[in-house]
Amino acid sequence: MTESTVPIAKAGPAASIAPDRAMTRQVDDPVRGILLIVAAMVFFSMSDACSKLLGQVLPPIEVVWLRYSGFTLLMLPALLRRPALFRSAAPVLQIGRGLGLLGSALFFTAGLRYLAMADATATSFVSPLFITALSIPVLGEKVGLRRWSAIFVGLIGVLIVVRPGTSAFNPASALPLLSSVSWACGIVLTRKMSHSNDGMVTTLGYAALTGFVVTSAMLPFVWEAPSWRAVAIGGFMACVSTAAQWLVVQGYRRANASVLAPFSYTQLVWSSLAGFLLFSMIPDLMTLVGAAVIIASGLYTAHRERIVARRRLMGLA
Repeated sequence: MTESTVPIAKAGPAASIAPDRAMTRQVDDPVRGILLIVAAMVFFSMSDACSKLLGQVLPPIEVVWLRYSGFTLLMLPALLRRPALFRSAAPVLQIGRGLGLLGSALFFTAGLRYLAMADATATSFVSPLFITALSIPVLGEKVGLRRWSAIFVGLIGVLIVVRPGTSAFNPASALPLLSSVSWACGIVLTRKMSHSNDGMVTTLGYAALTGFVVTSAMLPFVWEAPSWRAVAIGGFMACVSTAAQWLVVQGYRRANASVLAPFSYTQLVWSSLAGFLLFSMIPDLMTLVGAAVIIASGLYTAHRERIVARRRLMGLA
């Protein structure tokens, strides 16, 4: 994947933000890269906390609309200054990618309304497993027994977090899972258009405008007049989310994905802290155990994908 198509428009699960190959013009500065990724996870957790705060007083569609409105406003200056940047070599894939990321945002925001931040974040970490599974029909990739085993283990981790059939089960736990599926669709489409010449601004512009147009069309059916406080929180949410995306790009310019990917999972720490400080919610032991299983399976899946990619490159050499 080239630098121009790094899947950074985070909707819910940030742990799957990683290019398939080293980004171009990469600088060997892993310490700074790690710090940038950790900072990005802090910002993403702040964005999720804002979503949960707003979700208590506004419909999820309106919360996501506020975020995409801010995102679009931040992208407009670049697109207006150079309109040619909005010309895509793969507009259908760009719109499909934008819809996938939008669906992820909607499902995750809806889930945050009913779930603790740590629970929603831990469940969303399963997205790399869905990405691997979807890569088979969409990209024609072959997935071996080891990666299928990792997917199975990851789903066991989800069951530990969700605990269906017990008094701790919350039906809203399905929403972060649907968010992960939508996110995976967006990322697989990102990989599919990896050979296009679309630049970063083009990709972000399509994501912003797709989300803004769709949520604007849905907004009249759920509209509730937001307070100035809600508008301010929505503006802050858009700013920190965009800043986090920029930090991710800068991080992957300085170190390989294999070095940085594990640090994406620090989002669980920051989400747990934000949940405790803002909502007095503390993740229980089973959530932490399930999250550990999901993270381990995700890291192993990433490890196996790197091995496969390395073999493919050697075969091309």
